[in-house]
Amino acid sequence: MEKDFPIFQVMDQNGNIVSEDYKDLVTEERVKKFYSEMVRIRTLDRKSISLQRQGRIGTYAPFEGQEASQVGTALALESDDWMFPTYRDHGAAMVFGHSLRNILLFWNGRNEGCVPPDGKKIFPPAIPIATQIPHAAGAAFAEKQKGTKNAAICYFGDGATSEGDFHEGLNFSSVFKSPVVYFCQNNQYAISVPISKQMNSATIAQRALAYDIPGVRIDGNDIFAVFAETEKALERARNGEGPTLIEAMTWRYGSHTTADDASKYRDQGESALKRMETDPLLRLERWMKNEGLYDEAWVKEIEAQAAAEIDAAVQEMEKFPKADPAVIFDYVFEKPTWTIEKQKREYLELIGGEA
Repeated sequence: MEKDFPIFQVMDQNGNIVSEDYKDLVTEERVKKFYSEMVRIRTLDRKSISLQRQGRIGTYAPFEGQEASQVGTALALESDDWMFPTYRDHGAAMVFGHSLRNILLFWNGRNEGCVPPDGKKIFPPAIPIATQIPHAAGAAFAEKQKGTKNAAICYFGDGATSEGDFHEGLNFSSVFKSPVVYFCQNNQYAISVPISKQMNSATIAQRALAYDIPGVRIDGNDIFAVFAETEKALERARNGEGPTLIEAMTWRYGSHTTADDASKYRDQGESALKRMETDPLLRLERWMKNEGLYDEAWVKEIEAQAAAEIDAAVQEMEKFPKADPAVIFDYVFEKPTWTIEKQKREYLELIGGEA
């Protein structure tokens, strides 16, 4: 089955264009946008890990290594489209126009972090695995019922495809031709479980066959391939042709979260090798050098701009008062049950607060 779902590439790991049909996609202006956005989100990711280690934000989910998948998809969207991220897709949300301050507030335990800017349809990051998939199917169906041309993109990892929500969402959207793109970033590990122990099928893309929808595999570190296939899938969705399942083969360098240690279950030498060979930024850089477009001064400038932008957002985030722990209990039910009231009282007594 793997041969029936080959990995689609536009650019190989050496920065060479290998799909001539897509050569028009590769323009200097677009490449610079791709590169600068990947720099922005990688800078955010590294800064966030540093903030967590300093105790300035809570447990954090890194994504370094998956920048092409997040930037390439986000830039293919129209402004009125929907985005359904996981807890690891804050890079995509940032590119799509989410408030950087609010992204950081989310990782600092603030409800405000779930609120996108006015007019942006960015769903709160899904912490439970795969729960955003049926939501995306429903939101996309609602857009269809309203007669708009708006579509949705729904992100998830390989582990989510083992959940019932994955199958329910794909089945619903297949039946009702919801305009949604299901984008799986196949990092090849669901926390510590390799994909060989998650499923018996050779690919995730082939699961689309069960729902009679297109399923494609792409090189998730090739931003040209990511952008091209996402744009194509979104166009299908807008034309009333229903959903598409995209499996992006990628690799995250770091641990599942800052509370995890990937060295206990994954060969870190393999990560180091991939960083040298298939890194999404390095690959695009190689293309720029091949074409004589790489400008070191420009790269340093955008790196400095990204760092300054993120430092400013950190300052904004840290001006917020500390979160009120009572909020955890106050919004579980419309009217708190006696059990919730008891838990709230005991917890606040424990931390020296007031009930």
